[in-house]
Amino acid sequence: MSETTETRVVQASRVIQAPAEAIFEQIADPARQPAWDGNDNLAEAAPGQRVRAVGDVFSMTLTGDGAVRENHVVEFEEGRRIAWKPATAGQAPAGHLWRWELEPAGSGTRVTHTYDWSELHDEHRLARARRTTSDNLLASIERLQALVEG
Repeated sequence: MSETTETRVVQASRVIQAPAEAIFEQIADPARQPAWDGNDNLAEAAPGQRVRAVGDVFSMTLTGDGAVRENHVVEFEEGRRIAWKPATAGQAPAGHLWRWELEPAGSGTRVTHTYDWSELHDEHRLARARRTTSDNLLASIERLQALVEG
């Protein structure tokens, strides 16, 4: 599949029976993310990095090689939306974006998780980006659901 025809935005969504505030707290606090990461890509994040605004940057240590990623927050609305672009420490973001959106849905909250790599052109990262599917995103939502509903 050519770069111009392949789908570079994947998404998953599910209603979780929990208030948006409780779900958002799990997402906006990087130290909590490894517990529900469906990609099994996040090893750890130092406490005290809770995201509060566009422009915030938080660091994560990855599984595997232990690389550190600096995540640049590009969208933020407390309790509703958060998105960040990962970067190798000290460098500009590579061109992919992770987004979480929360909307009221009956007695619960619709959680939508998006991975957008439409601006990613680093040949070394493309294979990994292609392996991130909506099933990986749904796995994160399901793990998040187990934490906040359990």
